Amino acid sequence: MFTDKAMTQRERFINTMEYKAVDRIPNYEVGVWGQTIDRWEKEGLNIYDLHWDWFTGEEFFDMDAREFINLNYGMIPPFEAEIIEKTDRYEIIRHENGVVTKALIEGTAHGTRASMDQYLKFPVENIDDFRELKKRYVANMRRRYPPQWEKIMLPRWKSRDHVLVLGRNCSTLGFYWRAREWMGTENLCYAWYDQPELMHEMMEFIADFTIEVSRPILEKTDVDYVFINEDMAMKSGPLLSPKTYKEFIYPHMRRLVDYFKSHGVRYVGVDTDGNCEALIPLLMDAGVDFIWPMERAADMDPIKLRKKFGRSLRLWGGIDKRILAKTKADIEEHLMSLLPLIEEGGFIPTVDHLVPPDVPLENFMYYMKRKIDLLSGRF
Repeated sequence: MFTDKAMTQRERFINTMEYKAVDRIPNYEVGVWGQTIDRWEKEGLNIYDLHWDWFTGEEFFDMDAREFINLNYGMIPPFEAEIIEKTDRYEIIRHENGVVTKALIEGTAHGTRASMDQYLKFPVENIDDFRELKKRYVANMRRRYPPQWEKIMLPRWKSRDHVLVLGRNCSTLGFYWRAREWMGTENLCYAWYDQPELMHEMMEFIADFTIEVSRPILEKTDVDYVFINEDMAMKSGPLLSPKTYKEFIYPHMRRLVDYFKSHGVRYVGVDTDGNCEALIPLLMDAGVDFIWPMERAADMDPIKLRKKFGRSLRLWGGIDKRILAKTKADIEEHLMSLLPLIEEGGFIPTVDHLVPPDVPLENFMYYMKRKIDLLSGRF
């Protein structure tokens, strides 16, 4: 599994995904809560010595670099953001995506709320609302792409030694995610049954739009992977049944994955929290190569998933964030349990979400030190 030959970061990534020998497995992480930053500063960390963009790769923790092509898959123009009401405790906000929420002010740190917002209103209630909203999703607009990307970035992409990703995290939004953002979770749950015409039109549009925004980039360069962000599961299972997924989403998911892979995308992954196990066969059949983050609180055990789905499904994540708040012995035992996957390959361990503020800096530093040992075959 491990070799003494030094590798570029891209070679390391591809060999890990292909179950080939590596000098070490890539060191990736997600990030932290804003409240975690405040805690770690009190515990002695110079927070200005870090970038806090862990997807790109935090040098302080010797993370591997990734470059994300900053495509805008969102609304152009967005809704005008406004504060509708504000008190000492909360504020009601219309966000740029048209969603109205009530947000607790107390405990906010570095842009992170201490609790989830209460969702009050969404921009789509029926098919007429959706057809009006589509006017904000015109694909062929220069503003969707980095300025001067063909002159400045493209030559670097073609000769790269690092991993290149299509879209920033949570920009290449998938079918469930966009529908939920437009309608809200509860309304969406009803809409599959009460408004099937709307849902079929919505799913088709999402695939078409994503393909058309991606096309100018993929006609010029290949990329190493794309994440399709979904978050379509909860602790006990998916938020829609496999039958519903197969009827409404699967045909367009397969079409989207086929397009990506036929236009230079090496791997396609799905990002979903919760327990998505019941949907994995459909994802794999659609051509998905890996899932992330395998949330442990939802019983997404990477060892179990590998046994069930085999090597065709690569696995990312699977580090239980709750363990990091316990003892160093607990962290050691948790990492030790992942050795079989490390030795087999096709697995990139990361914390299964943002690191919460109950994790001491000392614990996280120990985790990162021992994780690098694990990634390097020295555990």
